[in-house]
Amino acid sequence: MLAGPTAVGKGTVSADLRARYPHIWLSVSATTRDPRPGEIDGVHYRFLGPEAFAGAVAAGEFLEWAVVHGRNSYGTLRAPVEEKLAAGEPVVLEIDLQGARQVRAAMPEARFVFLAPPSWDELVRRLVGRGTEGPEERERRLATAKVELAAAAEFDHVIVNDDVQRATDELVRVIHGEDG
Repeated sequence: MLAGPTAVGKGTVSADLRARYPHIWLSVSATTRDPRPGEIDGVHYRFLGPEAFAGAVAAGEFLEWAVVHGRNSYGTLRAPVEEKLAAGEPVVLEIDLQGARQVRAAMPEARFVFLAPPSWDELVRRLVGRGTEGPEERERRLATAKVELAAAAEFDHVIVNDDVQRATDELVRVIHGEDG
């Protein structure tokens, strides 16, 4: 389970994981937000309308879910994760702090990894640099990031994302139990 603040590089590390370690299954989260340019339904996210998402929540189909940044819902569908785990495959969930807390309650045996930025200034630079949010949304995400960074101690492992390949390799060592 991989969590961390907005713009820390969770998506970049996950993409590197997918490319270099295809034997590790990366869960595709569902969301009610609109796709960003280049995002593909079922690959980057499962894009659901608010009604469909709420129906899945009511039916107990999510392992975890939350409203993130006060706006959109995100969640991990339970069935695909349970199927992969039952088959003995390594699984990574890329989720937020609220989701991590829900998974901790449901699956305390999982390894919980917090992806941290090298510094606050670098986190701000990355968020501004990706150019996908306006000023109001950026401020909302930075306020959330401060709360998320303060929760790093709740996790089993903290990996600083100062180099994507190094951070990915460290994550793989944790997944395989080679973390000492």
